[in-house]
Amino acid sequence: MSVDVLTEVVIDRSRELVAAFAGDPTNAPAWYARIRGVDWRTAPPLRVGSQMDFVAHFLGRRLAYTYEVIDYAPGERLVMRTPAGPFPMETTYTWADTPEGGTRMTLRNRGEPSGFGKIAAPILEAAIRRANHADLTRLKTLLETR
Repeated sequence: MSVDVLTEVVIDRSRELVAAFAGDPTNAPAWYARIRGVDWRTAPPLRVGSQMDFVAHFLGRRLAYTYEVIDYAPGERLVMRTPAGPFPMETTYTWADTPEGGTRMTLRNRGEPSGFGKIAAPILEAAIRRANHADLTRLKTLLETR
């Protein structure tokens, strides 16, 4: 069973500011509660082909994985993929202007769990949905209080 979770938030800040902050992998630990660290494998700046090593804790487990940027339109869209590990995943961020001058940010995680993850996919999907909602709320609070 595949997992496909789409979460969105409206942030009362410009698209340029939100995309610049959220789209910089170095900032991920500031707004993702479960990400502990990010190390660049390739030199910045971010571009298609960039690779970063992430360390996270999720559902009581330490996860280490490498994301590769597969699509990037600055200020509009960022797509990263990790093809290896127990849960190969693709993460997509999009940013769009709202009529009020803010930003609608979407975060989409999708992938095909393997092994035990296949059996637990519905539970995994619910956990990802809760975590993404909390992380986008954290990002919103962080950017709107600056």
